[in-house]
Amino acid sequence: MSKTDLHHLSNSHFAGKTVLLTGASRGIGVHIARALAAKQATVIGVSRSAEGLDKVCEEVNNLGGKGIAIPFDISKVSELPKLLQQIEQLGGVDILINNAGVEMYRAFPDYSLAEMQSVLSINLVAAMELTRLVLPGMLNRGNAHIVNIASLAAKKGHPYDSIYSASKAGLLMWADALRQELASTGVGISTICPGYISGQGMMADTGIPAPSLAGTSTPHQVAIALIKAIEQNQGEVIVNSDPITANLTKLLLAISQFFPSFGDTTNRLLGVTKLNRLRIETSRRHQSELVKTEA
Repeated sequence: MSKTDLHHLSNSHFAGKTVLLTGASRGIGVHIARALAAKQATVIGVSRSAEGLDKVCEEVNNLGGKGIAIPFDISKVSELPKLLQQIEQLGGVDILINNAGVEMYRAFPDYSLAEMQSVLSINLVAAMELTRLVLPGMLNRGNAHIVNIASLAAKKGHPYDSIYSASKAGLLMWADALRQELASTGVGISTICPGYISGQGMMADTGIPAPSLAGTSTPHQVAIALIKAIEQNQGEVIVNSDPITANLTKLLLAISQFFPSFGDTTNRLLGVTKLNRLRIETSRRHQSELVKTEA
């Protein structure tokens, strides 16, 4: 994390604060952890990967923060109170970052009920339940913040990725409602909506580049946007490449609200529909190769 990117933001919102970060062991989560470490925060990283968490926590410690690893599968929503019990032994949570997410590309009739439930549970229900559990402590202490990592798919549905789009749209609207409930309580809430992320995470997993016209962002840019959102108590932030591309994205999304067919055409012209079809084919080939290998 470059000090140049963060020097203009004070440490007052982070130094000595305890941050609960889900999905901390890979992708965007690693970069968020680095940004928080540079701000001298204590980062409680949650992920299924104990090995990945240990690496991230070591890096957090080396960067000036304090890293604490708690391996946990947040898809087990009914067991989240057990996670909270572990966290309460370490003290309260000042900042919650709901970053964990999963994405499955399918034509809608090809989703199984289990797959739909999995995406909605991890991306939406787990974030809501974890927030519900930590919120009373935040309200008691005040000066707390909740951040949700959503997606541009929350603003305009992505074909062949409909369940993910629904989960992120739900995350965005739930946060919008909750922000109004929390007004004047001292607890802020922000939603970050990144575009295509280059180099790491879900985009890297597919091995297929994003459409050139759609623009991409780096995990580093998302982390910087998150830090600013907390500092400035921003309700919603779109992160997409450079400021010009981000502003163009906002304009196109706004027009799409009034003219949905315009948004549909834009998605096709940008290559979103084609990209997700390719992702389905790639996923099928990958699964076929796995079967052959295991056989």
